[in-house]
Amino acid sequence: MTEKSYFNNEYLLQIKDNYKKIADNINSAVNKAGRTDKVRLMAVTKTVPFEIVNYSASLGIELLGENRVQEFLGKYEHYDKKCQVHFIGRLQSNKVKYIIDKVSMIHSVDSVKLADEIDRRCQVSGRKMDILIEVNIGNEENKSGVPTDEVSRLAEHCLSLPNIILKGFMAIPPIDIDGSSCKFFERMERIYNDYRCKFGEQIDTLSMGMSADYANAVMYGANIVRIGSALFGRRS
Repeated sequence: MTEKSYFNNEYLLQIKDNYKKIADNINSAVNKAGRTDKVRLMAVTKTVPFEIVNYSASLGIELLGENRVQEFLGKYEHYDKKCQVHFIGRLQSNKVKYIIDKVSMIHSVDSVKLADEIDRRCQVSGRKMDILIEVNIGNEENKSGVPTDEVSRLAEHCLSLPNIILKGFMAIPPIDIDGSSCKFFERMERIYNDYRCKFGEQIDTLSMGMSADYANAVMYGANIVRIGSALFGRRS
């Protein structure tokens, strides 16, 4: 899709239609699962111009997911101020300082080193940061996220830090070819529920499910689904 094609009525109408379909699918999955809690639709804004992001906000989307620090910094000041921004991409420790005062949650905490840096930067800036532990639920090589057998150690460390608040977990399961993602969603739901039982209502966020599998994720307890291409179309 060329940059020019972002700014035409046909494309805006397509986003509006996409949003309605996604919202309907989420509501259907919530009802099918017998859930009464709220599922938040996050618009993943990688490579999407801020004008289009703000248009999606005008439709009712109030949660944005940013993947890249440099791109985010170039768009942040232009975003609709009613929008809440979470950082969902791989985050290097030396980049934490650039986003610590601009996001309300970091989804991609996968190491003690990163947790410590977030805590340190929060102390300097006089704030606390909600975080999620990213779990490599498929234990895939070359994929970010903490291996499943190290979740407990990292969670205990995060819970010990005074300036970060562990709110739950995020995962990107292996690519779903034959419906196999459901078994990974089920494992994540089990991890989430185990920690919720241990630590109570502080653990309240399970971020999983993207454009291809968000309805299945909702069936297994996801309360944030991260939608990019299904909302904005495929991007280069």
